[in-house]
Amino acid sequence: MNYVVAPTGVMSAAVVTGPGEMVVESHPVPEPGPGQVRVKLEGCGVCASNLTPWAGPEWMKFPTEPGGLGHEGWGVVDAVGEGVTDLAVGDRVAALSYHSYATHDVADGAAVVKLPPELDGVPFPGEPLGCAMNIFKRSAIKAGDTVAIVGIGFLGALLIQLARGAGARVIAIARRQTALDLAAELGAETIAMDDHWRIIEEVKQRTGGVFCDVVIEAVGKQWPLDLAAELTRERGRLVIAGYHQDGPRQVNMQMWNWRGLDVINAHEREQAVYVQGIRDAVEAVKDGRLDPSRLYTHTYPLEQLDEALNATRDRPEGFMKALVTYA
Repeated sequence: MNYVVAPTGVMSAAVVTGPGEMVVESHPVPEPGPGQVRVKLEGCGVCASNLTPWAGPEWMKFPTEPGGLGHEGWGVVDAVGEGVTDLAVGDRVAALSYHSYATHDVADGAAVVKLPPELDGVPFPGEPLGCAMNIFKRSAIKAGDTVAIVGIGFLGALLIQLARGAGARVIAIARRQTALDLAAELGAETIAMDDHWRIIEEVKQRTGGVFCDVVIEAVGKQWPLDLAAELTRERGRLVIAGYHQDGPRQVNMQMWNWRGLDVINAHEREQAVYVQGIRDAVEAVKDGRLDPSRLYTHTYPLEQLDEALNATRDRPEGFMKALVTYA
């Protein structure tokens, strides 16, 4: 991997050149168009959805656009386009933009959320935090519910906090011992994700034979989806929070139908809903309902984005979330 120092007037941007390969190049700093702002980024979260493009499937086209794949950026507005009246140069923001593996990115003004002074100096990858808030809202979890969360990564850990804060009993199911330990510290009961039928029987015993009011699948693979359905009680809610991008899924429709499950695909795609989730996350972090700080376990400079992506894929001991930060 090569690294190019950006001179004045240009930005540094990561470009994925092939499967598992990238460079950092100099490119002209983009200019915001009407209704847009430019953000001088402080950092960007690394999303697991990047891993399939990073692996180089047949449909992937290389090289990527400068900064491409990065969509969890935050920083300071340094230029404002025509017609933008509610944002100003110097505002610290989280942005829903899509070329944020770079020192600068452009975003629609409507896709940018101001960060309050209480969050000064705090990393704020808005997109995944907003995603957690939207999934929690769609899950309709209330006090007294028994909630199982299948898969405890960054998203699953955030959802434990939100569900516990709502007064729910949470059963966290994860493969890694460090994830189980974290879940226990956050107030969840824990079960190792090892044997399919053993897990089902243990949850059945812990719930008096009725299983769970809400089950959130947060892995994005076939087996955890199958498992999550089995753990959902009659007329319960099966919430799909995992990002399923590696092919079709099969479901046990006989069981789904027999139990009368409400199945909720909880990822949002409408920009306004996404952005409202980020606003909700700002308030939740500000008032202490959500504390992602301990989940940012690995930090890399832009020139080590490849290492950040590989760590997100391989999940070394203690890994939860990687951030790429810019000087």
